[in-house]
Amino acid sequence: MPRVVHFEIYADDVDRVIKFYTDTFGWTVNQAPGMEYWLVMTGEEGPGIDGGIMARPDPAAVTTSIVEVSSVDDYTGKITDAGGTLVMPKAAIPTVGYVAYFKDTEGNPFGIFQHDESAA
Repeated sequence: MPRVVHFEIYADDVDRVIKFYTDTFGWTVNQAPGMEYWLVMTGEEGPGIDGGIMARPDPAAVTTSIVEVSSVDDYTGKITDAGGTLVMPKAAIPTVGYVAYFKDTEGNPFGIFQHDESAA
C-alpha cells in the first residue's frame, strides 16, 4: 500500500522554524543547492521519513506530521520551551501509546507520539 515518504513544512520565517526543529528534535537541515528549499533529515535508523521546509506558498498552507518521541511528557516541555504551543494535551491511544498535538513557531500543526502498549 502507499506510504508517506516526505513532508513539507511551510514557514513565514524559514530561519526561525529551522531553529525550532533542530533545537527541539536534533534534525539536520540543509539548503538544497540553488533553491529556496531546505532538506530535512529526521534520522538515520529505524522507521521514519524525511522532508523539506520552504516559504509558505499560500496563507492557508499547513502541514501536519506525527513525530515519534521517547516521552510525550518530556517533549511537551521541550516544544513549549522552544516556542511551540500545545493544541491538544497528551491523550492515550489504548494499547498503542500516547499522542499530543501542537503548533510550531509558524503556526503549523504537528503531533508527537510515544509508543506504549500499556497505554489505557
